[in-house]
Amino acid sequence: MSEEPESVAPEPTPATLHAPVVLVDSPEDFLRALDDLESGEGPLAIDAERASGFRYTNQAYLVQLFRTGCANYLIDPLGVPDLGAISTRLGDLEWIIHAAHQDLSCLREVGINPTTLFDTELGARLAGLPRVGLQGVVEDLMGMSLAKEHSAADWSTRPLPDSWLTYAALDVELLPRVRDHIHALLLEQGKMDIAREEFAAALLAPEPTPRAEPWRRLSGLHQVRGGRALAIAKSLWEARDAYARETNTAPGRLVPDRSVVAAVLANPSSKSELAGLKAFHGRASRQQLDRWWQAIEAGRTATELPEARAASEGPPPPRIWADRNPEAAQRFTRAKEALSELSEEITIPSENILTPDFLRRVCWAPPQPLSEEGIDGALAELGARPWQRVAVASILLGAFVSKDQ
Repeated sequence: MSEEPESVAPEPTPATLHAPVVLVDSPEDFLRALDDLESGEGPLAIDAERASGFRYTNQAYLVQLFRTGCANYLIDPLGVPDLGAISTRLGDLEWIIHAAHQDLSCLREVGINPTTLFDTELGARLAGLPRVGLQGVVEDLMGMSLAKEHSAADWSTRPLPDSWLTYAALDVELLPRVRDHIHALLLEQGKMDIAREEFAAALLAPEPTPRAEPWRRLSGLHQVRGGRALAIAKSLWEARDAYARETNTAPGRLVPDRSVVAAVLANPSSKSELAGLKAFHGRASRQQLDRWWQAIEAGRTATELPEARAASEGPPPPRIWADRNPEAAQRFTRAKEALSELSEEITIPSENILTPDFLRRVCWAPPQPLSEEGIDGALAELGARPWQRVAVASILLGAFVSKDQ
């Protein structure tokens, strides 16, 4: 008896554009685009392209707008720097954004402020989809493939190549259909109320606060030992950051992190020795040699030396809890296991059920006296949404009082 051949999923069909693409780079064209969009149907799909990895700023270099029945409008903020009329004239619509946390900041910089959001990336997470990136969602839900060869392009380039414009338009044109698929899944799973809470919270999320010591994010800094060496690393980072800001260039394109760390570890005795260091490279490594040498000398003469480790406002890393706070380590282990079980049961990722930082904080220092109401209050103070608190408060209490080892 022969075995049945395994079924093979069909290859996804390459997605194609159906609406025309219109590049808008003047205030007059912008107003005409808004007139057309006002006459369209359904929600407004919006996307933005930045120049991450190329520019210092996180600004939008292209804003894509699409509404059913309209063209794909690609707005150039360099030609139309104030896009606030989008909010004024289209603000009563539901806006569809994929991974809004990535785009809201740069959209707000040009005056765009949505009031009603459907985040297709967040919706995909809540619906338990195996992939939540736009490319994966489009393949899984619609059987289409998206070319992503321009996803890491330098969108500050002018003029923008036609192939880039097609790529940008395709992403936004598909969003209304992606939204409808995910909306149907959320309704079927009874998660629409949860999704609305999450979408509203995404709009109200504060902008990230700058790190107290951003230079400590240098890749490879763990190799640097001693306060004086750390002072040199800090000085080099600050000099690079100032020049990057001045030239609006991504710092790593001037001098990569590994080159900064290599210069600290090599501890050159002269500017010429620094110039001869092969590991110290980058487009500005020799062009701005005086700048880097001055930074090294400033670090060598600094009177205040950095601490070996950055001060932390929250609990220490869980990997050291077993030694520092064994009871907290046990609570954390049991709580993670309980959340993992809940995640499988309701098909929502654990990190979306409860922010990992909130979990760490409440496990490290649970409210006293310990109760479900106390845990609920502590989570509310941290910023957990109502549905999250309902889902986890009793589970965390059970994990905290469990005597199982």
